Amino acid sequence: MQTHFTEDQLRDPALAEANKILRSCVHCGFCTATCPTYQVLGDELDSPRGRIYLIKEMLETGRPADARTVKHVDRCLSCLACMTTCPSGVHYMHLVDQARAYIEKTYRRPIMDRALRAVLARVLPYPTRFRLALLGAKIARPFAPLIPDARLRAMLAMAPKVIPQVSRNDDPQVFPAIGARTMRVALMTGCAQKALNTDINDATIRLLRRLGCEVVVAKGAGCCGALTHHMGKEDQSHAAAAANIRAFMAEKRTGGLDAIVINTSGCGTTVKDYGHMFAHDPLSGDAAEVAGLALDVSELLARIGLPQGAAKGMRVAYHAACSLQHGQQVRSAPKDLLKRVGFEVVEPADSHLCCGSAGTYNLLQPEISGQLRARKVETLMAKSPDVISAGNIGCMMQIGAAAGVPVVHTVELLDWATGGPRPAALG
Repeated sequence: MQTHFTEDQLRDPALAEANKILRSCVHCGFCTATCPTYQVLGDELDSPRGRIYLIKEMLETGRPADARTVKHVDRCLSCLACMTTCPSGVHYMHLVDQARAYIEKTYRRPIMDRALRAVLARVLPYPTRFRLALLGAKIARPFAPLIPDARLRAMLAMAPKVIPQVSRNDDPQVFPAIGARTMRVALMTGCAQKALNTDINDATIRLLRRLGCEVVVAKGAGCCGALTHHMGKEDQSHAAAAANIRAFMAEKRTGGLDAIVINTSGCGTTVKDYGHMFAHDPLSGDAAEVAGLALDVSELLARIGLPQGAAKGMRVAYHAACSLQHGQQVRSAPKDLLKRVGFEVVEPADSHLCCGSAGTYNLLQPEISGQLRARKVETLMAKSPDVISAGNIGCMMQIGAAAGVPVVHTVELLDWATGGPRPAALG
């Protein structure tokens, strides 16, 4: 793609990077075949190629973002299926992230949009606030039909029937390995997950300890920054990321760390990108080190190895979270692990397509998200599973709201199959 940035513009490292990404695009259109929003809407501007044209024009002219560009960029899920498909290696993730930050700085959204985004940014990354919000949503849910804004109705629908008790395992502490210690790892406990489903971290800790890992919950670590990062709120996202970098590096320097384990794949994609996010920051060295230590829990378990298990007589439909299969390029490890411990694993048709969760997307774009969820649930249930497995809390909530079978985290099934308790969702 030909670009026309001026020499002055290219002195800005961000625009220089955007220029490089834009020039790598050859207009081939392969991305349109795997873009979920293009599949649903059929509009070229709701495909990666179309959005790239809009972003190029916006950044080259240096003008404030307009409503048309904002609409189509907002509709992007950041599922990154386009990056898996692209034969030219266009790094769409970094380009759309930059576009969102530019929009946040130059575009004044309607007051309701600003209010909703501000609430999400100030509530979801903070587990205590989020718990209170979920409680309020449960109380207000009977009045949902009276609420005209579909986004507010989606927020009310998000609240689970039962809000789990706070797990003290999420507090900063060290869990010793059971038996001989083979490695020392830090567990990122996340933010929204601590309010929505505490079983995931509990299962992760149990399983890793049985496999010889000393598990550290680092003091000062919290939200990875992904939720605000994808809303273009750079100051908030970088502040959250910087706190994690400092917390994990403090642990590494005092007790050593072999890995940073992440069991929410949306967080994993962001943490693995810390080196890029802080490339021009004094924290750049530490950020790159943290990014290099980050592993999805399935990656670490594949390295350690799990014992071969007898057949469980249970059919598991594996849902590949976009942030895991496209963002981190982790595809076979979760399925291989489930098979190894004795589960029958099946995959739905079009497993590369997004379920529509995508961080806050299901709250801000509920109509498109709902169509994608219906497609995903239909393909999963066509496999007649006993249970659906996923590696991301957002996907679990999204699919679980419509599926007719339990939806559990992959690590919960692996923990159960190797000596842990039966996942509560299975009854």
